[in-house]
Amino acid sequence: MTPSIITKAVDSQRVDIWLWHARFFKSRSLSGKLCRAGRVRLNGQKIIKAKTPVTVGDVLTFPQADMIRIARVIGFNTRRGPAVEARAMYEDMTPPREEIRKIEQNRPARRDKGSGRPTKTERRATDRLKNIFPD
Repeated sequence: MTPSIITKAVDSQRVDIWLWHARFFKSRSLSGKLCRAGRVRLNGQKIIKAKTPVTVGDVLTFPQADMIRIARVIGFNTRRGPAVEARAMYEDMTPPREEIRKIEQNRPARRDKGSGRPTKTERRATDRLKNIFPD
């Protein structure tokens, strides 16, 4: 079986179609929604249109599940084929999960909003309650 990867016949392809053909998303509409939401970066620049063309050598950065995926475009496909053909379309530059875990462990801990010192509004509300119910 010969893959239908083409690099010279087509110079560019829409980013939403490429993401779908490369099997990053289950449907073209999902990849289009992500593009229109401004969640996809093309060579470090946010894109907001699904029709933005990608060319060979471009780097796409986008969220997928619980991680940020980084992929370099190697080729294009005329259809959404099997996973073997899809993997031949890009070079996965996403760091391994172990590196991501190490980075996350070194980050300062998150704190829920309002779990620290009371805000001025909260202090005033507490003072009002104390005046209503004197000791």
